[in-house]
Amino acid sequence: MPPPVKYARNGQVNIAYQVVGEAPHAIFMIPGYVSHLALDWDEPRWVRWCKRMTAFARLTRFDKRGTGMSDRPAGIPTSDERMEDARAVMDAAGLECSHVMGWSEGGPLAVMLAAAHPERVRGLVLYGTQASFVRRDDYPFGHWPEGDDPEEEAEWEAGWGTVEQTLIHNPDVDPHFARRWARYCQSAASPAAALAVGKANALIDVRPLLSSIHVPTLVISRRDDEVSPGPTGRYLADRIPGARFVELDGDEHLLWLGDVEAVCSEIEAFVTGTQTRRVEPGVVRAILHADIEGSTKLATELGDSRWADLLVEYGGFADRAVVSYGGRVVDRTGDGLMAEFEGPVNAVRAAKRLQELATDVGLRVRAGVHMGEVVQQADALRGIAVHVAARVMAQARGDEVLVSQTVKDIVAGAGLAFDDRGEHELKGIDGPRRLFAAKVTNW
Repeated sequence: MPPPVKYARNGQVNIAYQVVGEAPHAIFMIPGYVSHLALDWDEPRWVRWCKRMTAFARLTRFDKRGTGMSDRPAGIPTSDERMEDARAVMDAAGLECSHVMGWSEGGPLAVMLAAAHPERVRGLVLYGTQASFVRRDDYPFGHWPEGDDPEEEAEWEAGWGTVEQTLIHNPDVDPHFARRWARYCQSAASPAAALAVGKANALIDVRPLLSSIHVPTLVISRRDDEVSPGPTGRYLADRIPGARFVELDGDEHLLWLGDVEAVCSEIEAFVTGTQTRRVEPGVVRAILHADIEGSTKLATELGDSRWADLLVEYGGFADRAVVSYGGRVVDRTGDGLMAEFEGPVNAVRAAKRLQELATDVGLRVRAGVHMGEVVQQADALRGIAVHVAARVMAQARGDEVLVSQTVKDIVAGAGLAFDDRGEHELKGIDGPRRLFAAKVTNW
């Protein structure tokens, strides 16, 4: 269940904010162009990114005035108003001094905050951003040309929230994401509000402030980002005293696309002073696959609305079950999920716990566990072990956890018992595999 959205007040304007996580380190995040605190939770890739971040930091974020769930006063907001909005949120959230993260168009505002109020900024993280988003004679980067162009503005306003506009900045995303992001943008700001925010961004040029930043600073850019490519990040880092610059591969602009782990691990090392070990190719992991038995029939009986609500509730069960046993949800597809664990005992226990929780709401969950070598690509797992686990699950009945012979042999004497289910031909897997139904005898 997402944390509640609260409001901070700056003058007559209400600014929506949300605090996620309970980690000891605090990050105050200034959003990009537009945002919507509630709808973020409907995007699976954003949720995975947020879970990775809140593993080490308490994340406070907000919707800028004119966007999302915040008030939408008329006119173009000034940079001073936006900075005071940010300070109001920090005050309301109890952030006397915090790491500040500005990404995309939030970067210049984060720079302003660090320059004007260094006592509030423990460290500065700038991702996918620029000192100025307007190209000028002495600044060849920028994203927009200098000066107003009524025709271009009208075209941008008319195309706001379309799939075509989404693909301009994220050309390689899948069609489903493009449609979700287009709807997100329409909800986060009206066409006129989006144009006003864009004009407000164009008015900010923080180049004169860069040399005045005297807090630890990390600048991250993806080399081929269409909005803020590598050279724009290097420009910032070269002019902020002591700043560290990290250029990553990729062309994704959104934080939660592409190699998320590479971005998050750099931020984690900067904020905490330690960097977690990344899962390297060729490591052995226990893979859990689970889904709801008879989901198609059940969805038809319940109807779209009730089924959608039930899936959200089920997703919460799954998260709690997996995390409580040290696992990580890797992927979700409808009512199915895949999670990884360092060992199979916890994978089986998590599956059994998920089945217990699901039973309380009338669902029967089937699960399969296999252990083998996997390869991590960005935030996804690949390898034959992943496919074997999925095929093992496909043989299971509701409320049953089937495991491979490999799992049974590894976990002997670990508080689990097994019933032999015989040999099975698994689709796409060479040779018959003996499967076993797992029971937890000692929690």
